[in-house]
Amino acid sequence: MKATGKINYVEFPATQLEQSKAFFSETFGWEFTDYGPDYTAFSEAGIDGGFFRSDLSAQVSTGSALIVLYTHDLEATQHKVQEYGGKISKAIFAFPGGRRFHFTDPSGNEFAVWSDILAEKLSG
Repeated sequence: MKATGKINYVEFPATQLEQSKAFFSETFGWEFTDYGPDYTAFSEAGIDGGFFRSDLSAQVSTGSALIVLYTHDLEATQHKVQEYGGKISKAIFAFPGGRRFHFTDPSGNEFAVWSDILAEKLSG
């Protein structure tokens, strides 16, 4: 049920629409539905959203919100990010309660991935 005032959908620019789709599908298991040549919607990401063709990218340094994804195995996820075309922009670092890294997707959008200390102990 959709609730008034709750985040329902998120959209990102994509300079490389097809590469971004392949990257998120292979790296994180997102599913995509195309709506014409300039827009694709995604699901299976925790929240639904989409990518629209654009010459811009979303970077924290230019005021964009940072989307942070979760994983049980930070190193394995970092490896997949790099394997499928993402670039690490901030190496793994610790913070109270966990660790994370930042990366850019093939379109240059900045994201982060984090894992809590308990999950890492259980997976290691």
